[in-house]
Amino acid sequence: MRKSRGQRKSQEGKQLSLFSPATKAPSQPPIGGTEKGTEQVVELLSGLERQRTLTGQVLEQIVDYGNLKRAYEQVRRNGGAAGVDEMEVATLRSWLGKNINQLRQCLLEECYQTSAVRKVEIPKPNGGIRTLGIPTAKDRMVQQSMHQVLTLYYDPHFSESSFGFRPGRSAHQAVQQAAQYISEGREWVVDIDLEKFFDKINHDRLMQRLSKGIGDKRLLRLINAFLKAGLMEGGLVEQRIAGTPQGGPLSPLLSNIVLDELDKELEKRGHKFCRYADDCNIYVSSQKAGERVMASVIKFIEKKLKLKVNRSKSGVRHCSEVKFLGYTILPEGDIRVADKSLERLKDKVRQISRRNRGVEFSQVIKELNAITTGWTNYFRLANKWLSQLKEIDRWLRRRLRCYRLKQCRRKYTIFKLLHGLGMPEPQSWYVAMRSQGWWDMSNRLAVRLAMDNEWFAQKGLRSLYTELTGKS
Repeated sequence: MRKSRGQRKSQEGKQLSLFSPATKAPSQPPIGGTEKGTEQVVELLSGLERQRTLTGQVLEQIVDYGNLKRAYEQVRRNGGAAGVDEMEVATLRSWLGKNINQLRQCLLEECYQTSAVRKVEIPKPNGGIRTLGIPTAKDRMVQQSMHQVLTLYYDPHFSESSFGFRPGRSAHQAVQQAAQYISEGREWVVDIDLEKFFDKINHDRLMQRLSKGIGDKRLLRLINAFLKAGLMEGGLVEQRIAGTPQGGPLSPLLSNIVLDELDKELEKRGHKFCRYADDCNIYVSSQKAGERVMASVIKFIEKKLKLKVNRSKSGVRHCSEVKFLGYTILPEGDIRVADKSLERLKDKVRQISRRNRGVEFSQVIKELNAITTGWTNYFRLANKWLSQLKEIDRWLRRRLRCYRLKQCRRKYTIFKLLHGLGMPEPQSWYVAMRSQGWWDMSNRLAVRLAMDNEWFAQKGLRSLYTELTGKS
């Protein structure tokens, strides 16, 4: 039975009141639920020295209703799969409506039970496996509330050369900074690859690092509980003694805290570098200088940070041979899309336009547009690859011609398609009757004239070249 407008408004009002004063326990005055409260949180957590004098209030800020509300909204926006308890994010609100006060009390009294994370393995684009740990929706919200408060404290102290997983910073800024260093003559790159970084983070060193900035022992024990939460796969739980698997809101911040030690060491030595998560490049003026720097930095990473450097992937290379965040930066600071990034795009296009998919042509174009739009948005910094764009556009259109021809299956249907698109009968029959493969057929003049750029534009296909340059 459909609900009336009045019933829907009533239900919305109940949902909005989830974090309102009516649901709050009277024992804890809220801080941070309003703009003034948010300023209080920032003021309380904005400085190192002041943090040390307010250690007893950190967990209280985390369980503040305003902070929990922001955490819930972020988890809701992110969505994602369910954890080991199979609770969907969509049902988290109703659970909170009944349990939010109990959740706060459990966190403050240290009786909150963290759950194992669901282990998911996905293939990396360049080979290998990336392990993700999917927390429960409840744990994601708790981690997000911790992340929000801890970021207020830690982020202002991070290096200006750190760009990953930080508010107001992006991969584009990292690439632009790298281009600036290279344009200044630092054309040699010390390319450091950390082996399974997120899986190898040393828990003891991380907790020791955290204890220097956080005096609230309750919060430290809660962080440690999340670090020790097992990985569940096939109903079996694997206990963890190291690492913070990607997938939870807290993991990116903890990784930055670990690698901030590396950042500070590089700054102390006067190096110019860019780091995005575990992707770190150091820029020097000669290969010889790079080799000295690399040997010294590897020693610091492995001896001090207790992390492992992948020597087979690390090295000192000329900037034109290095891929950084999908880009390659040339001398003078010119930026182009890395060859591997172009190949990954082509792989995605091949997957979508497989001739045996049996999907409507309009759906294929819709899926391709989603891929190419996101791709061009990310690679808009490139300024040395317009000729490559035109080539990719031509290749993509040929793939689609091939797909459309294969849909016809029979020679007469191919004739009807081409003739219906304005090709004279002789040319249409000539193409249809030729005994050749679909890929060769897609490049025949009559096919290219029938399904030209204007035809693809009418079908809604977006051109990479046009998207980036505004030119047709």
